[in-house]
Amino acid sequence: MPIFKYIARSREGEKVDGTVEANDRRQALLQIERMGHVPMSVTEGGAGSARARKDKRKKKKFAVDVRRGKKARIKMRDLLMLSRELSDLLSSGMTLGNALNTLSNRQTGKAQDEVIAELRDEIIQGSNLSDALAKRPDSFPTLYVSMVRAGEASGALAHSLENLCMHYERVQEAREKVVMALIYPCIVLIIGIGTIIFSMVFVVPRFTAIFAELGSTLPLPTQILIAGSNVLIHYGWAVAGVIALLVVVIRRALRTEQGRRWWHRRQLKLPVVKNIVNANAFAHFARTLGALLANGVPVLKALSIVEDTVGNVVIAEEIRDARDRVTDGATISEPLAAGKVFPNLLTDMLAVGEESGDMTGALSHIARRYDDELDRAVKVFTSVLEPILILVMAVLVGFLAISMLLAVFDLTSGLSV
Repeated sequence: MPIFKYIARSREGEKVDGTVEANDRRQALLQIERMGHVPMSVTEGGAGSARARKDKRKKKKFAVDVRRGKKARIKMRDLLMLSRELSDLLSSGMTLGNALNTLSNRQTGKAQDEVIAELRDEIIQGSNLSDALAKRPDSFPTLYVSMVRAGEASGALAHSLENLCMHYERVQEAREKVVMALIYPCIVLIIGIGTIIFSMVFVVPRFTAIFAELGSTLPLPTQILIAGSNVLIHYGWAVAGVIALLVVVIRRALRTEQGRRWWHRRQLKLPVVKNIVNANAFAHFARTLGALLANGVPVLKALSIVEDTVGNVVIAEEIRDARDRVTDGATISEPLAAGKVFPNLLTDMLAVGEESGDMTGALSHIARRYDDELDRAVKVFTSVLEPILILVMAVLVGFLAISMLLAVFDLTSGLSV
């Protein structure tokens, strides 16, 4: 049986070391915990372990590590679950090190296992949780780290984690509303395009052969349709390549600073779309700022975090200008109102919260107000988009059918004469 060497801390905080026999590292950790110690490091040692390591190396010769060179990253849903479970364990009275150790022993097979184990080791070695999280920005965004740091400073880490869960659940819910609204239009669009491509590649050529045998002059719509079919059949790969190239070029252009600013400014002006973008951005602004202030994050730091997470460059610039004005001693509502991007309703409600001293309450009301506005904007968007897509598909399919029928009518009328 393999022998594991361990270094741990006792309940009194003293550093202890020793060896245990176990089938694997997980059982070794359990044995160390039963002794009343918090493991800091566990490594294999001894003859049995040497043989195990040798067998493991033989197996790894034929294994492909797809994650080599990649840093483990926690997905949003897994992050929500981790935060909820960690909050529950801390609320039950468990220490942070033991809570992370408990979560790391579950071995879910996901990337979070590696991240949790690393966090546990750093906490046991004396690091703060917020400092450990800040080293992994791909998994833990700035907002998350700041609220955890505020929770550590106030001694209410479990409460901060609970607030984080509520915040990200609402953000996820807002995203899912928009995604769900686009599912049906996307299905209609995909089916319509697929039908047209199938008709142009397989149906139109059959009619083209018949028309060529009869040798009659075809109507203009039919000639256009046949020309398009020939291009798609003979140069379809080139058309697909050009479309793919355009998509790549446009995406790269929109990732530049000027491209992002142009696109985000355009979003704020497009009919129907601007209502969704504004409602989502304002609700996110109010919810995030309110959550940060409620957890004790300073106003300037909170505004800086909101600026990085709001998702729209134009709105982020307005928040940056407001943060500069707040540094000069002004209130938040005044510079936001002067920018003409934030609506009067939002700035007025924010001003009332500043006057009454209940900023978090005012921001909570603003977030609910624009969450409702987002629901209405999404419903209007789907109500407008669905008939437009159906109409466009109907026009394209109708053009295809009418072009064929016109040629057939001309040929049959010529034959009857």
